[in-house]
Amino acid sequence: MGLLETIRNPQDLSKLTSEQLEQLAGEIRTFLITNVAQTGGHLGPNLGVVELTMAIHKVFDSPRDSIVFDTGHQSYVHKLLTGRQDFSTLRQQGGMSGYPDRAESEHDIVESSHASSSLSWADGISRARQLTGERDRCVVAVVGDGALTGGMAWEAINNIASDKRRRVVIVVNDNGRSYAPTVGGVADYLASLRPTIDSLRAAPTYEVVLDWWKKKLQSGGPIGQFTYKSLHAMKKGIKDWWAPQGMFEDLGMKYIGPVDGHNVRALEHALTTARNYGGPVIVHAMTEKGHGYAPALANEADQFHAVGIIDPETGEPTEAGGARSWTSVFAEEIADIADEREDIVGITGAMLIPVGLHKFAERHPERVIDVGIAEQHALTSAAGMAFGGLHPVVAVYATFLNRAFDQLLMDVALHKAGVTVVLDRAGVTGPDGASHHGMWDMAMVQIVPGLHLAAPRDASRLREELREAVAIADAPSVVRFSKGSVGSEIEAIERLSDGVDVLARRPEGSTENDVLIVSVGAMSELALDVASRLGSQGISSTVVDPRWVLPVRKSIIALAARHRLVICIEDGVRAGGVGSRIRQEMRAAGVDTALNEVGLPVEFLDHGTRSQVLERVGLTAQQITHDVVAQVLGTKVPFARPLPGQEHPSTGSIPTL
Repeated sequence: MGLLETIRNPQDLSKLTSEQLEQLAGEIRTFLITNVAQTGGHLGPNLGVVELTMAIHKVFDSPRDSIVFDTGHQSYVHKLLTGRQDFSTLRQQGGMSGYPDRAESEHDIVESSHASSSLSWADGISRARQLTGERDRCVVAVVGDGALTGGMAWEAINNIASDKRRRVVIVVNDNGRSYAPTVGGVADYLASLRPTIDSLRAAPTYEVVLDWWKKKLQSGGPIGQFTYKSLHAMKKGIKDWWAPQGMFEDLGMKYIGPVDGHNVRALEHALTTARNYGGPVIVHAMTEKGHGYAPALANEADQFHAVGIIDPETGEPTEAGGARSWTSVFAEEIADIADEREDIVGITGAMLIPVGLHKFAERHPERVIDVGIAEQHALTSAAGMAFGGLHPVVAVYATFLNRAFDQLLMDVALHKAGVTVVLDRAGVTGPDGASHHGMWDMAMVQIVPGLHLAAPRDASRLREELREAVAIADAPSVVRFSKGSVGSEIEAIERLSDGVDVLARRPEGSTENDVLIVSVGAMSELALDVASRLGSQGISSTVVDPRWVLPVRKSIIALAARHRLVICIEDGVRAGGVGSRIRQEMRAAGVDTALNEVGLPVEFLDHGTRSQVLERVGLTAQQITHDVVAQVLGTKVPFARPLPGQEHPSTGSIPTL
């Protein structure tokens, strides 16, 4: 039996020698490579934090000491050390989450996987500890260097640094490739001295003596003040040469490091020093993403940030490539548009490749801006670019638009800025779980005045609607599409005058049918399946794709008036979604046809494949058909309009209030 199998909780680490800790680190890497290769997941980031996570759990007492992971995709090692060593169901329905999950362990705190929020959590938890008299409990926030590009992180640091009594340790996991390792004999010698100096600087007596000399010299007249300024400048210069501390020191926060993030002993010393300091401390750990796994290190794109099922020996995918992805279609089309229009600029938030702006950047590097993990800044900056005569295209995951809603509303829409927002991974995304589903976007943007919202059903419509979006110069436009592969091309049998596509009429040629099915985006195959099933039950239908769901097209309202029932199928939340908006527009136009919103419930949906999640919430052809048949027969609300001569169904007597 290896060492890993003996680790049931973090306290077991205290029993291991330095040599055994090194052995354990090797076993953990082997475990991660073997297991993640079978399920897919975030491999590179976790290989980079093996020793760092071990050291944190050895020095701090979880769960008494709270450990918060920013984003959380690098928490696999944390799961292993807290007793979760069955990775066979990682990111699968009913199995282990790919992020921290409170339902799995008392050691998990923050489930949201949105970056740059961990320091605000640490600020809040440490304030609570202080106010409840538990000042001996530490809060450790593990934050990647990339997350420090988010403004929210610096807002939190500003508050944490203002109170010198709170026991907050911010561990900066620095794996940025801009940091090259310093090598050579002198560098090694200086590195060997750094732990001693960090211990001295973090000692309480050091601060007391420093304050005494500061007051003494500053009160000693011009000569004393000159001496203090000279010594302070010399001290700062030496520290900046020794270990650049930048704005951390300017904020008044103690800084320790840089520390070798793959040396357990050095990490243990630095973290122990930080823990004993008694106030907020930054520990700067230098790590290597994909450390110890040659295929990951050789991957120039992202060092195996996230992988599918792979051969653990070679790192090569074991599954044949499927159909083209939505992202790849967007990537090609936006690059082609940029070739044609010099005013088009791309904006990404630290996700150039995942959102498909890399081809644009290869052709026109000066016109693609990476703002870091700063979605709020991205939208307002885009408004400024639009004012300056450009047409920005901001590409983000749909779930991350939530963070920039105020900027979309007040900076872009209020100023009628021609900005296009492209939302990748909209709707149900699958294995990444609740915080990554892009299910809120369509309901959220409904209340933005003047906004145009497109939901393409296939690759051709994505290209078409993207070009229509960047042609809008006086309002925000949003184009949203799903994660994964694009489905088959679905050609319309007719395009109406306002751009609405009619996908099917059953029976063919009819203009007044029982049910109008409004299909939003990638739900078109499902909508056509429902129409076919209804036909076998003797219920006629018309299937339309609005293409642009905002503003609501007048032809949709006119068609609704000629049908007995309208159903709107969308992969966003039902509350305030597209169906809800169509119903409001119908009422405003005096159309009283019943409408049923078919979409996602207002719930945080657990991880699983896209099809599993949709089935779980009832978004299947069988369930939708069953409900529509009942509505047409008058046994389920909302009731379809009765045929001539039929009585209107009744739900019974009016309840007494």
